Amino acid sequence: MKRSKLSKEKQLKLIEHFVAGTTARTASAIIGINRKTAILYYYHLRELIFEYETEKEKEIFNGEIEVDESYFGGKRKGKRGRGAKDKIPVFGLLKRGGKVYVKIINNTTSTTLFGIIKQKVQPDSIVY
Repeated sequence: MKRSKLSKEKQLKLIEHFVAGTTARTASAIIGINRKTAILYYYHLRELIFEYETEKEKEIFNGEIEVDESYFGGKRKGKRGRGAKDKIPVFGLLKRGGKVYVKIINNTTSTTLFGIIKQKVQPDSIVY
């Protein structure tokens, strides 16, 4: 934060508490600053994360790319097998030795998956 009146030390402490998941109100009490200052600082940190993620969303993968889908959440009871009921499908792209892109998807049909691959992977890339 460039124009902050907080000292660098207090800014770093706020960032540490933000990463640790401490609420802004608790962090302000620990550090000794006004709670509204901590809330505003947390808000700005969230904005920075959002801007970073939206820029990352535009990146195109090239080279050797691994793709896979997986299911998260829910509890598997009773019937065995794939057990994807009540689970959230997640699709991921991994550039070997590099970046990762993950997206929550509604379904795992080939049209949905190929749409994401066409959007995020440069032609002439090797997809595994």
